[in-house]
Amino acid sequence: MDDYMFRSYVKDCTCVTEATSYLEILNYSDPALNALEEHRFRLDELPDEFNNFLHRRGAFAPPKLKNGKKLVSGMRLILQQNAQHPETFSPRYLSLTHTSYEEMVRTLRLPFRAIESTSVVGPFFWAAFDQDDDDPRLQIVFRKSDVRKKGRTRGWEVMLSHSFQTGITTGYAKGTESSELTACIDHLKACALQVMHPMLLPIIILSHDLSAKNDQKQREAREWLRKLEHAVSMRDEVLPEESRYIKDTMVDLDQINRDLVECHSQVLWKRPQAYQEIIVSMSKAMTGFWDMAGPNPDYGGKGGEVDKLHRSMESRLEFYQAKLKGIENYAHTTLERLQIQRAALYNIIAQKESKLGLQMAGEQRRLAHAAKRDSTSMKTLSLLGAIFLPATYLASVFSMTFFNFQDQNNDNNNNNGEQEKVVSQDLWIYFAITIPITLFVVLFWRWWDQRREKRYEREDADIEAGIEKMEQIIMENMRKRTMNKARTWGTDPRSPTWISEGAKSLTN
Repeated sequence: MDDYMFRSYVKDCTCVTEATSYLEILNYSDPALNALEEHRFRLDELPDEFNNFLHRRGAFAPPKLKNGKKLVSGMRLILQQNAQHPETFSPRYLSLTHTSYEEMVRTLRLPFRAIESTSVVGPFFWAAFDQDDDDPRLQIVFRKSDVRKKGRTRGWEVMLSHSFQTGITTGYAKGTESSELTACIDHLKACALQVMHPMLLPIIILSHDLSAKNDQKQREAREWLRKLEHAVSMRDEVLPEESRYIKDTMVDLDQINRDLVECHSQVLWKRPQAYQEIIVSMSKAMTGFWDMAGPNPDYGGKGGEVDKLHRSMESRLEFYQAKLKGIENYAHTTLERLQIQRAALYNIIAQKESKLGLQMAGEQRRLAHAAKRDSTSMKTLSLLGAIFLPATYLASVFSMTFFNFQDQNNDNNNNNGEQEKVVSQDLWIYFAITIPITLFVVLFWRWWDQRREKRYEREDADIEAGIEKMEQIIMENMRKRTMNKARTWGTDPRSPTWISEGAKSLTN
């Protein structure tokens, strides 16, 4: 079943090209014969030299040893460091040809199941013994890959197979530049005498992956959180010049919201829970290895070099477990505090939106009343102008006896040829009566309009008082929560003025 699934998976994969090299570490009973060689295959050497390395032919053939000399341990790896192809860690992608990959897995007796993990994301570790009773091998798959970042996939993977008969670990390792696989291989070469333990390379990779950078990320996130708390909840734990969210008494809420998201993402970087599971799986693999290797005299037995290395590696895993537990608790506290700040920020934004809504409602109500008053005045003026003024004016003027437009006697003209006067001499009586009455009407209208304006002012005052009272009630209810929250964060109860001023600065 495994063979068929392996061949079908290989057939379905797409091949890409990566620079390939090999690493061979061989330790003998005579240290003078120890060898460490790393070399990159040239394009014209593939696939011949690649196959020679796999089958230990030609330049890679094992040397002939003198009597009493023997091979103690070794490691033989196919390496693809600093992988460059954008799809190199995409699901169902191989960085070797189908034939080369299948030949490598079969010849080095690497785990068939490794190809089924190409779509795995995050850290993944698996270890088990194969089903060869004559030469049982401990097979290991350790990988971590992620989706594209700036158009390129990222990650690393390691496949190992350890022979208890020869003490040699064979394998394949690939990683992008961000994986620090090159640094891990340099670390492995510095520990060349300890390659008899098959878990050496996986623990080296784990050590680099859980380096001090992880702790520093959490420390930076906590420092970032303190600045956010200073801006949102007024915790006085940073220097004034360190605060980048408050400028001229104005709080940049948009920047705070974006930084809350970024800070949350940074806290979740390399979550310790996943690596704790990795360490548990590694501990089980180490127990299985020593159960098989302990009784074998070639591994030195209890108190030997391999046993000392084994106990040292177990102690290191326990150290990482305790370290990750501390990081988990630290990150949990940071996440809870971030959640509190997010809730407080949303509360502040809600207060501002509520106040803005009240202001808009008040302005709209004022505009409505002003429009109503204007429409009433215009209606009055329009009605007066449309009905009374034209008819009254024309009827009054042209119907007066002060004007005489009729031709009374065309034949009875004066002897000197002059006609009778059209405008009477008593015209002044019209103006003497009209002007006082007009002034009286205008003054009466003016008095009536002022009285109406005072009534409108009283109505506006009542409206403003109602709006301000409603706003005050809402803001007091909202401010109670933020003030209580501020007290729980260590605010001095003897300084309530500071609390009220701080709450006021946030809500305004």
